[in-house]
Amino acid sequence: MVPPAATASTSLQGSPQAPESLGSPPAPAVKDPAKDTILTPRFYTTDFEAMAAMDLRPNEAELEAICEEFRKDYNRHHFVRNEEFEGAADKLDPQTRKVFVEFLEQSCTSEFSGFLLYKELSRRIKEKNPLLAECFAHMARDEARHAGFLNKSMADFGLQLDLGFLTANKAYTYFKPKFIFYATYLSEKIGYWRYIAIYRHLEKHPESKIFPIFNFFENWCQDENRHGDFFDALMKAQPDTVRGFTARLWCRFFLLAVFATMYVRDVARKEFYEALGLDAREYDKEVIIKTNETSARVFPVVLDVENPRFWIRLERLVRNNEALNAVEAGDGPAPIKALRKLPFWGANAIEMAKLFLMAPIRSEAFQPSVR
Repeated sequence: MVPPAATASTSLQGSPQAPESLGSPPAPAVKDPAKDTILTPRFYTTDFEAMAAMDLRPNEAELEAICEEFRKDYNRHHFVRNEEFEGAADKLDPQTRKVFVEFLEQSCTSEFSGFLLYKELSRRIKEKNPLLAECFAHMARDEARHAGFLNKSMADFGLQLDLGFLTANKAYTYFKPKFIFYATYLSEKIGYWRYIAIYRHLEKHPESKIFPIFNFFENWCQDENRHGDFFDALMKAQPDTVRGFTARLWCRFFLLAVFATMYVRDVARKEFYEALGLDAREYDKEVIIKTNETSARVFPVVLDVENPRFWIRLERLVRNNEALNAVEAGDGPAPIKALRKLPFWGANAIEMAKLFLMAPIRSEAFQPSVR
């Protein structure tokens, strides 16, 4: 569901280098969940009654067609581990192991977050809105499959997430249904472009394929794409979500929030992308441009990501984030650290406001052939 997240550091029940903190592939240790920050994946809940009451008739035919695609379950037999996984973890150097385990953890948490939301939606609206409930049930199936596959890969490194513990103990963020639509649509579409970009790069540079999980990204990203198409169709069935002045503001906000968060966190862990032979900044730029273009198919406006000022301001966010991390890593009591962080928080708020106020591009002008 959600694009692979990244954090500057991750706790592994002790340090990643400490062998006593790790289990073995047959008996992996339970990994401590990463500390929640603004950059880590979140778990969501919403207004289930409002979702159940939604009228799908404005776009019911397309939603039924997408549900039929879900029923076919194209990837039913795709996520099957093979002999390539045996011993693959042992070939990575300690630093690459560390950043790769962070990638697996954050990706697994993101996928599991999608599973929980979609599963609960399918359960709570089944009686009142069966078509919508069935679509969510199929997507929950896909997300559970992804999360399980990622967690098995973590076990190759002697660690696993306790997904039951996460379900019961992680904080849930409430979003209105329309905000769920914006956020999950972008999460699924940006996930598609992230996975396919990595897959195509590794096709050209197989020497950079550090782990066999990347062999599965081509089919995997098609799940993400189908999920995004579902939310595209659902927003078109609820025209108020993509029409009018307020809708244009919210679409701009969610595009900016998703793009800025991804850019800052990916640059913060550029070592992971370097291990794959990628430059984190160039990779993110490609993904952001493609996702922005795709979003014009349903959002009334998109961001002017070709404007050099857009990238200059994202770089300022990166520098401010580095300064915040330096303060956090330094000495001193928490209240003093908070005071030291204030100028950088303020600077980030100003940069985000400037980014938001940049003139957007109307989608009918951006993609006239689609609109």
